[in-house]
Amino acid sequence: MKQEEMPPTELAKMRVVYSIPRADAVTVRRDLPYRGTGPGSPTLDVYYPPAAAVGNRLPAVLLVYGYPDAGARNVFGRSFKEMGSTVSWARLIAASGMVAIAYSNRDPVEDVQAVIEYIRENSSSLGIDDVRLGLWAASGNVPLALWLLMQRERPAIRCAAPCYGLMLDLHGATPVVDAQRAFGFANPCAGKSVDDVRDDVPLLVVRAGRDQFAGINDSIDSFVWDAVRRDLPVTMINHAGAPHAFDLFHDSEASREIIRQILRFMEFHLAGSA
Repeated sequence: MKQEEMPPTELAKMRVVYSIPRADAVTVRRDLPYRGTGPGSPTLDVYYPPAAAVGNRLPAVLLVYGYPDAGARNVFGRSFKEMGSTVSWARLIAASGMVAIAYSNRDPVEDVQAVIEYIRENSSSLGIDDVRLGLWAASGNVPLALWLLMQRERPAIRCAAPCYGLMLDLHGATPVVDAQRAFGFANPCAGKSVDDVRDDVPLLVVRAGRDQFAGINDSIDSFVWDAVRRDLPVTMINHAGAPHAFDLFHDSEASREIIRQILRFMEFHLAGSA
């Protein structure tokens, strides 16, 4: 069944096509309120590596979500942090030795900032090294992650892996704003260019070679071209022949190797404290 034909409730159950044995042994602290404590307040889940030592502060990867969760529940029957893809990515990240953070939201732009502030203020009790933070985002969630990379007052963000995502509207093209109108994700970097992106954050841009959604690969190509011309620390992987969301729908050794590369990228750039 094609992605476009799959019922949303079934799509919500899809898990990443790669796993490692340690993923089943991670520890999860669930539903920690990060912005208020009243009914309906947004919460986050924190995934820890198996047998993580108490008192150690580990680097963390934030799984960025650019849609309001109310809409996700209406369409998929569950919040972003409960999606099969989110849970399986969080477990992979934790099993690779880092902390993974998934969260629910009400306002994508305000709440992602609240999550980062909560991590900073509670790093000790969370066991997180708040100066070693990576971002993972996919598809329509990528514009919000890119916006975070434009904020120079957030030096804790050390790396980011935008996957098969809409990037920026560049050179007069409008694929991001067009998709935003159709799908309703946050696009706070509208009107921005690659010049606004920090030049000290390594990026691993992952492209699905046969992405079937209009404008995504054009936006990736334009972004990477401008990033290379500006000499940003950017690496691109093109998964030849793969569809959108290949980590869920392209069950192949090539997909699994790219997922491993994403995890290795995060591990490498979040290692150490310097």
